[in-house]
Amino acid sequence: MRIVLLALVALTFATAAHAQLRLPLVLSDGAVLQRDRAIPVWGWASPNADVSVRLGDAGETAEADADGRWRVDLPAMPAGGPHALVVTSGGETAEADDLYVGDVWVLSGQSNMEWTVQDANDAAAEIAAATDPSIRHFKVPQSFAETPQDELVGGSWAVGSPETVGDFSAVGYFFARDLREAGVDVPIGLLHTSWGGSRIEPWMSPSMLGYGEGDVEAVWEAERQKEEAVRAQLMASLGGEIPTEDAGMDGGEPVWAAPDLDTSDWRTITVPGLWEEQGYPGLDGIAWYRTSFTLTPAEAAAGATLHLGMIDDGDVAWVNGVEVGRTPNAYNQERHYAVPASALRAGANTLVVRVEDFQGGGGIYGPAEGVALELADGTRRALAGAGWRFKVGVAQIGAGSQTNQVPMLLWNQMVAPLTVQPVAGVLWYQGESNANSVEDAAAYAGLFQSMIEGWRDAWGDDDLPFFWVQLANFMAAPTGPDDAGTWSTLRASQSAALDLDHTAEAVTYDVGDPDDIHPRDKQTVGHRLSLAARALVYGEDDLEYSGPRFEDLDVADGRAEVYFTHLGGGLSTRDGLPLGGFAIAGADGIWHWADAEIDGDRVLVWSDAVPDPVSVRYAWANNPEAATLTSAEGLPAAPFEAER
Repeated sequence: MRIVLLALVALTFATAAHAQLRLPLVLSDGAVLQRDRAIPVWGWASPNADVSVRLGDAGETAEADADGRWRVDLPAMPAGGPHALVVTSGGETAEADDLYVGDVWVLSGQSNMEWTVQDANDAAAEIAAATDPSIRHFKVPQSFAETPQDELVGGSWAVGSPETVGDFSAVGYFFARDLREAGVDVPIGLLHTSWGGSRIEPWMSPSMLGYGEGDVEAVWEAERQKEEAVRAQLMASLGGEIPTEDAGMDGGEPVWAAPDLDTSDWRTITVPGLWEEQGYPGLDGIAWYRTSFTLTPAEAAAGATLHLGMIDDGDVAWVNGVEVGRTPNAYNQERHYAVPASALRAGANTLVVRVEDFQGGGGIYGPAEGVALELADGTRRALAGAGWRFKVGVAQIGAGSQTNQVPMLLWNQMVAPLTVQPVAGVLWYQGESNANSVEDAAAYAGLFQSMIEGWRDAWGDDDLPFFWVQLANFMAAPTGPDDAGTWSTLRASQSAALDLDHTAEAVTYDVGDPDDIHPRDKQTVGHRLSLAARALVYGEDDLEYSGPRFEDLDVADGRAEVYFTHLGGGLSTRDGLPLGGFAIAGADGIWHWADAEIDGDRVLVWSDAVPDPVSVRYAWANNPEAATLTSAEGLPAAPFEAER
């Protein structure tokens, strides 16, 4: 890790050293600047050079320091534009055009924030209707560093249009769109910095984590030792040889896709499943998969559709040596490839998939039922299983393959450079990767609050609005009232941060997908976040932005009486369904499913098995599918566990 990290840092500083006058990437063409705040403009020039800055009618001068860094603070401006930013120094000019002043929202977290509009529900219609150029998106490249950086490694602003919106964060875009449709008539900039699969610790600085200098060095040393262990294990898996050129390709010809190829020296692997989890830890590069299936003459003559689940990151697929589909760099996209009859044959058929992945997890993954051959009559023939042949074409031992798990690395490179620019608030969607155990999920409470306070301190705004998405429903429904899973604890840790001012939480256990950690309904998620912003930032004081939240518990006549805040127009149930999702326990701590009914502004909860209730739970499971309590506005009640 040291070599890769230092190379990245060296590249960043080399760019700064050799460039003369330049602006940071976030102040490039199409940028959105935060309204009603002093506007910092900063960058790099020759050491000790005089710098002149003009934005619209505002101007200021500065002198670069000995390292060439300079900064000016221009007066606050109201929403509007377009403006041109012009910076001059020593005969050089740096410019950024089509700048607007509005509200800038930071988007961060893991893959559900990273999830794009093109992969959300109704993607084609949403993209076609995306004609608001006042919504703009900046995607920070996934990158990392051992020390805080003052510039990003890449990125540019994209103006909202049907040509660009497909690549926007879906949660962020639907949030911004709903604000605009609700009358927030200012440009909205989405400053998007996320990394799929990341834990919370990489997004935190040493001070947020409570680290001293020795703790930081201990982290780097532990990572170096881990990398060496991974290297040794991977080399053993590869037979001691590290292929650096793909022998499966010969002058652009896919020789390993040949149907009659001898694969006796290939290993076996289970599909679906990431290769890191099957004996190839830390592997980045290219790997080939092969399997076979049989068809009758009639089936072959009718053609078929190949379903390969999701592939991290890019792939090319062949059937009997004929290419049937390819998808570059789309880890979160299902593969569905039409296989023409001309590529099929009666009897045995060979399927080959070449997968490229140079960061993080790699391979064919997702639900087993997603890997199948669909015949012309709609019959699906399963292709998942342990009998696939597997061979690595190119191996890079990924020092950075798990950087989204290492404390501080993402903060240093993907957040720290952004903190110069004032913002309206932060939207956060993360937590899945911190829910591996109950202990892990419980520890999230302290980490999350420390991170929120640390980000506010870094941006110099103690009141910075911070809104997040509570984890959606996922995995199987509970097998009993004590089957709480780990996500219930993580959700409680998220909710604990509501003790901080200027925070809000979008509850989403009603719009997830039990079979997919990446639910497609990002419209509802963005809408619920926009309600919080409208109420807490944009002044809609009479707008209810949250579903019912537990306030108090009393017991009378063998029934628990549960009281709530955020009642809105009153208590109700989702789609008129019966009230469910409650469990109750007595002093023995044994949980029982409970009956429940709405009684005015409270809910009565009881069970014949618990004559003297002590504790009540609601929606306390990974996938609380029976939980139906809402406000009259349809916002779901937040999960809770309480004792009297």
